[in-house]
Amino acid sequence: MKTEEKREYIKYRLESARKTFDAARVLADNRFWNSAVNRLYYALFYSVNALLYSADIPAKKHSSVKSQFSLHFVKTGKFDKKYGQLLSELFDWRQKGDYDNIFDYDHESVLPLFQPVEEMLDLIENMIKSEIDL
Repeated sequence: MKTEEKREYIKYRLESARKTFDAARVLADNRFWNSAVNRLYYALFYSVNALLYSADIPAKKHSSVKSQFSLHFVKTGKFDKKYGQLLSELFDWRQKGDYDNIFDYDHESVLPLFQPVEEMLDLIENMIKSEIDL
């Protein structure tokens, strides 16, 4: 992929991450807790996908996005391990909220997720911008 196409793809993924995070806020404001968890996970997924892509690290599946982020960014100390845990936890929570029968999150479990997710989005965006001119 050409440099300009790569830059546009990364920019698109970062913008998608922010819009998806905003959607999670709207859903939480309206007490759609399972859907808010889903959107929080996808906000991180899009952002981590942009980070991996910016570093030329292939990851096509959700499981590979998690493992590649852990391998290349958490285990190397570029990101604190709490961010790897956050991504993993949200992946599991999204699965549970989307697919388990008769399961609902509540405000006590969902609202505390917003601050660390936004923090991680900021860190990823800043790391990418330090490497690539967006």
